[in-house]
Amino acid sequence: MKSIRKVLATATCVAAVSAGVFAQKIQITGAGATFPAPIYTKWFFEYNKLHPNVEINYQSIGSGAGIRQVTSQTVFFGATDGPMTNDQLTSAPGKILHFPTVLGGVVPVYNIPLNADLKFTGHLLADIYLGRITKWNDPAIAKLNGGVNLPGSDITVVHRADSSGTTYIWVDYLSKVSPDFKSKVGVATAVNWPVGLGGKGNEGVSGTVTQTPGSIGYVELIYALQNKLGIGWVKNQAGKFAEPKLETVTNAAAGIGDKIPPDLRASIVNAPGDGAYPISGFTWLLGYKNMTDKAKAQALTRLMWWSIYDGQKFCADLGYAPLPEAIQGKSAEKILSINVNDQRALPSA
Repeated sequence: MKSIRKVLATATCVAAVSAGVFAQKIQITGAGATFPAPIYTKWFFEYNKLHPNVEINYQSIGSGAGIRQVTSQTVFFGATDGPMTNDQLTSAPGKILHFPTVLGGVVPVYNIPLNADLKFTGHLLADIYLGRITKWNDPAIAKLNGGVNLPGSDITVVHRADSSGTTYIWVDYLSKVSPDFKSKVGVATAVNWPVGLGGKGNEGVSGTVTQTPGSIGYVELIYALQNKLGIGWVKNQAGKFAEPKLETVTNAAAGIGDKIPPDLRASIVNAPGDGAYPISGFTWLLGYKNMTDKAKAQALTRLMWWSIYDGQKFCADLGYAPLPEAIQGKSAEKILSINVNDQRALPSA
């Protein structure tokens, strides 16, 4: 709690000085995950209204591309839903930090004419994505969805074609509940899919599912809502079917503050608890611990600070869960550790 009080005190100082600090025009470029793109777009728009001289250009190109670009330093910050691997961190030209920003849920979406939400288990989803279940009226689907008039049409599997943090969360979950899926597909931001069509970004997957009758895919919740797709409920570790929504994603992160490793890279899929949605995850901004451009470093750290505090109020309307208080404090401490030319980038009280 002492460290949280410290960073909250710093927030007061930052708020007091930030209004007049940006006299020059500052343009910051970032790239990466499509999973948080709606909330990032909202944040950067709102922040620009407060500070018109700070412009953030975010390219929603997928987590894998974001990691590559921040590693090659072609962007000032990256974004990912699948944490960088140890090998990726080692290959970077400097120390890259992970900053949790929000929580979200990856949801199964489908395009079949139904008047009810379908229910899935992790094993069922794994078998569909392994190509073992190919018809919508398969007994395994019918057993979970009694009373639902399932069509006898073929299932068209849709997955990400690019390197994706959304994929990472999806396959991380399926690998935890299905040893066979883990051995045949595995966990990574890009995997070799046994079956299916590829779509680029959450936009591409949701668009392909929308245009393909009989299809199933996986996207971040807001993309499912925006495209009016069928959304599946998924059986969690406690044996309950959890609807993907703000409360159930928040429940998935309960207690993580005491368990998250110091570098803040953590998985929360298949979390315990009756009300936890099992395919939930953090999304992170990626930035170098030691920066050299003072103006951009100060602008970025102030933006990040605003995002994890004031920016959290925009989460609910876009289907994201805000950071738990403990993670909020730890993310803030990471922001305070960013240096520019051997001095702290973010002023403190």
